Amino acid sequence: MSRWKRVLIILGSVAAVFLAAVGSLFVVLWSGAEVSTVGKVEFRNELKVPPLAKSVVEKDGTRVFDLRMQAGTTEFEKGTKTPTWGFNGSYFGPTLRAARGEKVRVRVSNALGEASSVHWHGMHVPARMDGGPHQEVAPGKTWTPNWKVDQPAATLWYHPHPHGKTEQHVQRGLAGMFLIDDARATALKLPKRYGVDDVPVAVQDVSFDGAKFDHGKVFLQNTGFLGERTMVNGTLDPYKVVGDELVRLRLLNASTARIYDFGFGDDRDFALIGTDGGLLEKPEAMKRVQLSPGERAEVVVRMRAGERAVLRSFPQSNYGDGFEQRFAGGDDSFDVLELRAAASLRKSPGLPGALGKLEVPQEKDSVRGRFFGLRMSGINGKKMDMGRVDETVTRGTAETWTVRNEDGVPHNFHVHDVQFRVLAVDGKPPTGALRGAKDTVFVPGGSTVKLAMRFDGPADPDTPYMYHCHLLYHEDLGMMGQFVVVEKGQQAGRPAAGDHAGH
Repeated sequence: MSRWKRVLIILGSVAAVFLAAVGSLFVVLWSGAEVSTVGKVEFRNELKVPPLAKSVVEKDGTRVFDLRMQAGTTEFEKGTKTPTWGFNGSYFGPTLRAARGEKVRVRVSNALGEASSVHWHGMHVPARMDGGPHQEVAPGKTWTPNWKVDQPAATLWYHPHPHGKTEQHVQRGLAGMFLIDDARATALKLPKRYGVDDVPVAVQDVSFDGAKFDHGKVFLQNTGFLGERTMVNGTLDPYKVVGDELVRLRLLNASTARIYDFGFGDDRDFALIGTDGGLLEKPEAMKRVQLSPGERAEVVVRMRAGERAVLRSFPQSNYGDGFEQRFAGGDDSFDVLELRAAASLRKSPGLPGALGKLEVPQEKDSVRGRFFGLRMSGINGKKMDMGRVDETVTRGTAETWTVRNEDGVPHNFHVHDVQFRVLAVDGKPPTGALRGAKDTVFVPGGSTVKLAMRFDGPADPDTPYMYHCHLLYHEDLGMMGQFVVVEKGQQAGRPAAGDHAGH
């Protein structure tokens, strides 16, 4: 008996030491998981403003752009060259700009060593022009989508969408903005001089391992890439000198997994004037705007002569449970961009009281509802299959989609081709930026959102659009489904496995 007692005492001691070690390790990991650059950024680099893409207008009025996906090196820090990808350059891409009613054609060439694609995020386009995984472009080939711009003025963007590799391709630098103008927005007295008082602000989080991009912290979380620094338009530690009283920032969360809650370091108010799908009906005074990957917001901030204002991302409390909050980035904070007002500022007219009218349906317009359960294992229990049509919708009809986060991991939900109205969040009316037209919405752990959207076609039973989580690691794991738009009474076809040839 004494021998067994000794064995049990030894085993108990070993177990106690093991549990103590594990507990200590967890405490260390917990305390070290929070990331903050607040007060630590020197803002020593002038913000790069992506150039407006050159275009030519053909005799029939079609505006033609050229985009070239290519590899290169970029000096984010002086003297250190980092291998990167970009459009028409080594990192990121030019800003495309077109007006409502224009016909657009983009010649997309692939100079990379592998297939990729270009998706027009937020754009209403025919399915064959959407740039999803079915429209991959093989190395050395060119894809030339064309469409007529038919949506309100908005801040959109473009990025790759290859099946299973989207996070990697975006992280390497393939992204850019696409701005839509229309007569109503142009007539409004809003800041509109590109790069002067109307500034693109594409925010990405990064980590560096020497001259190479690292994959960020991944231990104890399954969100995807989470970097320890941020950059704007490919600029580390950026500042922007401004010469106007009112400055419009077109915020884009171009990160692959990180969620930001933007505001200013001195907690000043700003005016939210636009969301994913365009202008709000009227400006709304706010102190914070939360953007998950893929979401956009247009804000206007008032500056005083000679002052500095720091755009900051604040900690957030709506990720789900405490574990996800800590290890998926909810407790993190970043100093993102410093605005430096000139010694004297040009006068800016006050913001208009009315901006426009949302072109998204109400719930009463819906002819049917659908449910989408989000889990790491897939949507509605199914992983993405490029040969399977998951949903079939009728052209010209509106529907209500209910989306629920069922596994507690932070997710969001993006629907190609459409803009939607957020009807409810956990049964309550939407507030803030969720009151505008949206194509991407954050769905925290345990939350449910209801969305109303209309499918205006054109019908194409054989070519699908995507819906998916826009945390790109999740998308690449299979959190994506496909829908086709058909005429009334028409059946869905069978999509091809993918067109990699280019045309």
